[in-house]
Amino acid sequence: MKSKYDVYRLMNGLRGQNRMAAFHFKSAQWITSRRSLGDICPLFRKTFECRGEVRSAVVFITALGVYDAKLNGLSVGQYVLAPGWTSYEKRLQVQRYDVTSLVSKSNTLDITVGRGWFASPMVGWEKSAEKEYRYNRPDGLIAELQLVYQNGEREIISTDESWMYAESAIRFSEIYDGEIYDATVQQSRFLQAMPLDWPYDKLITQEGEEIVERERIEAKRIFTAPNGETLVDFGQEITGYVELSLTAKRGGLVRISHGEMLDVNGNFYNGNYGSAKALLIYTCKDGAQTYHPVHTFFGFRYLRLDSYPGAPQSCNFTAVAVYSNIRQTGYLHSGHEKLNQLFSNIFWGQRGNFLDVPTDCPQRDERLGWTGDAQVFIKTASYNFDVERFFIKWLRDLAADQRENGLVPDVIPDYFKKEKASAAWGDAAVICPWQIYQTYGNAQVLSEQFQTMCKWVDYITAVTETPDLWTGGDHYGDWLGLDAPSGSYKGSSREDFIASAFYANAASLVTKAGEVIGRDVSEYKALHQRIAAAFQKAYPAYNTQTECAVAIQFGLCPDAQTTADTLAGMIRQAGCSLQTGFVGTPYLLHVLSRHGYTELAYSLLLREEYPSWLYSVNRGATTIWEHWDGIMEDGSFWSEAMNSFNHYAYGSVADWVYEEAAGIRPLQPGFAGVSIAPKPDKRVGSLNVSMQTRHGLVSSAWRYERERMICNITTPVQAQIVIANTTYNVPAGSYQYKV
Repeated sequence: MKSKYDVYRLMNGLRGQNRMAAFHFKSAQWITSRRSLGDICPLFRKTFECRGEVRSAVVFITALGVYDAKLNGLSVGQYVLAPGWTSYEKRLQVQRYDVTSLVSKSNTLDITVGRGWFASPMVGWEKSAEKEYRYNRPDGLIAELQLVYQNGEREIISTDESWMYAESAIRFSEIYDGEIYDATVQQSRFLQAMPLDWPYDKLITQEGEEIVERERIEAKRIFTAPNGETLVDFGQEITGYVELSLTAKRGGLVRISHGEMLDVNGNFYNGNYGSAKALLIYTCKDGAQTYHPVHTFFGFRYLRLDSYPGAPQSCNFTAVAVYSNIRQTGYLHSGHEKLNQLFSNIFWGQRGNFLDVPTDCPQRDERLGWTGDAQVFIKTASYNFDVERFFIKWLRDLAADQRENGLVPDVIPDYFKKEKASAAWGDAAVICPWQIYQTYGNAQVLSEQFQTMCKWVDYITAVTETPDLWTGGDHYGDWLGLDAPSGSYKGSSREDFIASAFYANAASLVTKAGEVIGRDVSEYKALHQRIAAAFQKAYPAYNTQTECAVAIQFGLCPDAQTTADTLAGMIRQAGCSLQTGFVGTPYLLHVLSRHGYTELAYSLLLREEYPSWLYSVNRGATTIWEHWDGIMEDGSFWSEAMNSFNHYAYGSVADWVYEEAAGIRPLQPGFAGVSIAPKPDKRVGSLNVSMQTRHGLVSSAWRYERERMICNITTPVQAQIVIANTTYNVPAGSYQYKV
């Protein structure tokens, strides 16, 4: 009978390889535990003596799973959930830590390895051979400590059979289900590690941003729910974990359930988590102690204290936000209190879902890098935070997981392993590189991703049933569109319409990208022209708000103004409300503003009744919801199935605030040239928007004062400023206008 290691070697031999930036250890070997520890996380240990005074000490580490490394009891770095999440069969990041200050004469290097994304049984609701394969993958570690002594002598301490392992205090850890930690466990029985037959050629240097601890939020209140349960409320939904600080007796038990919401009666609710247990169980030692999980994370606002030693106090609980180390670059503030809460929700939604991969949600048994969500939000994402490095790493995984025929999977890393592609989802392959180039001005991302972009367009050309259109596929359509037929998740917009429109856009973006980097794209340019002509012939009329918005956005309608007029009529006929889903919503306000309907766009933004952005704000949301009616008007939940309250896609409205309400747009990639044309609305009162670009800070602030609009503008580069339909060409500087 084959062991799980033999099964892995057989399966691994069938998988392709992709390297971007190879990493080579000098002498380290992959090691693993000699026998399975079941759910218990192994702790690998190496003790050593330094030969003299150390000038420098650097350790390189990666693992099959996630790891936590300590040298002489102190963490080697701030990286949480290292080595992060990549398409592991093809790419595994190696981290470098300078540990010079931690080295002493006698040393102990401890590295604990957990399942992480690598060996968790993701996805929660699915049963498949792929899922079983992932779950049975072995734990593994490779590390190398490079010492340089003051006399110039060098020493390398690498993972090999001289390393030992034991059971750690982490008795269980998994992405969906949480962590069990027993502080009374003492490592006493160490066994010799064994070599692991695992490839080296998939190792790459660290590419993405490190995952780190960010904001820390104290508990706002501890209260008793109507059903008698004890709950902790942090007042803000976050992604991360709770840090416990308490004094207890040995054996005292803390058992915590995590949730996003309270139900209509005010009781704890996490029925929307699916099969994810989201549990934290901690067995106390004697005395004062502090603990937080190290190998998992949760999406939560509320804690239910299923067990707790003594009377809990707010000071016992701190919520720690954990996400990629992205720097905030955008700032939004208005004179409208509820609009400001929406802005906060958008930023928190991005923080909560930019944990190494742009995920759809951070709490339930999913947490996947959905391509459709990423592409609709990437413009907002890149204005809110500096995500250039974050997306370049993810796009390299997309390229690695793209099929030879050009198919782009629905999620990256690809955990479904299905031969299926959807319009607007696979289009992340072209939209994301182009937007990263537009925001940051570095054409390298286009050069690196150009083959991937071309292969995606070529895939559509090969599989369509109708030349110069995309018909016959299996698509998500206008996902969660409010005009969906009863019982359907898909809006009423025609799937072939959406697919063909995105086919045209993809061909256009490949053409533009190729022209930037000096490639011959004449075939794609001609293809785009044919698609546009075929589209206009096949779809002379538009049936939904999304169809109108998409046709205008991608330049496919013969008369954009007439189509915008039609769209405005549809919105008014619907009671001045939107009916769009994931595909139409990101473009809706943009096309209205560009065609004379800015007041209507503001009306949609400021609407408070369902459906609207402010409906969730009125319901107490602190992040963006997956559904417009995640909580329905009667207070009940939309459904227990697929109902996330931290889902950033509809937060894409923020890029309209940047580009239309504040009027900040790049005239050249990277904001090397800027257009600032604010479009104010008295109902907002004031708006203050700024963006830290690659060329400096650009800001646009306007307010109404005594029936005059006063606008203050700062531009770091030569700019085109439009105020009250008058255009000014100005050099870098600060300006004020009164209208």
